[in-house]
Amino acid sequence: MKKICVLGSTGSIGIQTLDVVRAQPQLYKIVALSAHQNVELLSRQIDEFNPALVAMSEASAGASLRSNIDKRIPVLTGDNGLVELVKSTDVDIVVNGLVGSVGLGPTIAAIKAGKILALANKESMVVGGDLVKQELRKSKSTIIPVDSEHSAIFQCMIGEDPKDLKKIILTGSGGPFRGRQIKDLEKVTVEEALAHPRWNMGKKISIDSATLMNKGLEVIEAHYLFGIDYDQIEVVIHPQSIIHSMVEFVDGSIKAHLGRTDMRIPIQYAISFPHRFDLALPSVDFAKLGSLDFEPPDFDNFPCLQYAFWAGREGKTYPAVLNAANEETVAAFLKENIGFTAIPRIIESVLGKHSPIDIESTDSLRVTEEWARQEANKLIIAL
Repeated sequence: MKKICVLGSTGSIGIQTLDVVRAQPQLYKIVALSAHQNVELLSRQIDEFNPALVAMSEASAGASLRSNIDKRIPVLTGDNGLVELVKSTDVDIVVNGLVGSVGLGPTIAAIKAGKILALANKESMVVGGDLVKQELRKSKSTIIPVDSEHSAIFQCMIGEDPKDLKKIILTGSGGPFRGRQIKDLEKVTVEEALAHPRWNMGKKISIDSATLMNKGLEVIEAHYLFGIDYDQIEVVIHPQSIIHSMVEFVDGSIKAHLGRTDMRIPIQYAISFPHRFDLALPSVDFAKLGSLDFEPPDFDNFPCLQYAFWAGREGKTYPAVLNAANEETVAAFLKENIGFTAIPRIIESVLGKHSPIDIESTDSLRVTEEWARQEANKLIIAL
């Protein structure tokens, strides 16, 4: 039985991870859970799964949780609490379903502790990919990607020689505004931007999908996960979201990973690897589906994807700045403090002001991120 720690258990990835565990109780045991501030839902999860340890990243929510559960389970708080949670000796697999760069610390802690890391927190690789790779070389830890696109690539590469890889083809649905011109996006509402046509996701990643920044972050993540150059990464818009990504080899052969748009599939694969178990999901009906369509990404009207390619190629602290500026602008848009098209404009401006440095530690990254957040917020306030 695999003992699992779920970081972000009240978020979209966390909830679906617990669905997978609930369906196969003989295979998995939840030993640790964390949330940001959703005390009510985490309390219910504790009652159901009876973990040995829990954490709340917000201290005041941690105090409320302690009173809710009558102190029968230790409650850790803050970023240090998340790190201590993943280092627990009882944990076999850490599912990092946190949102944002806050996930980097637990990612590195899990690697240092030699845990299997089921990684859904793409920002870990975007912000600190060099540090993560450095720690992986010193550790017995393994990263198994949870994002549907990277899970697809991971599965396509099984049994293949990495030297035979020609390129990776990341697919994306195009989001809710596919085909729209930037002038038509100036007054879109938060509700419209959250209405993803294919996937049921959290708010932040839904907005990232609408701007195509999510695909850009996936490009940077793929660079680090699979050790390939950015020139070997192609993005293709595939509205049906049946093909989750493809891999082309030097002989011209292409492998594609296909399946339903259900995150429980890559989640279960990550925590059960190398085995597969019945998820009792309906099969894809290809006859009913009719066709699979593809088109190039629209860099002109959705420039965030282009900014991500640029930041990734430039390297150093540019990806961290890209991510921090994006997090601040998305949060501002969700609060209706800025318009949708202000997101890429502010990100471009912050990137243009940045003087990059080599990444030597998480401390240097924090300084850079804080600078980027301050610069983004100055521009947000000025609008």
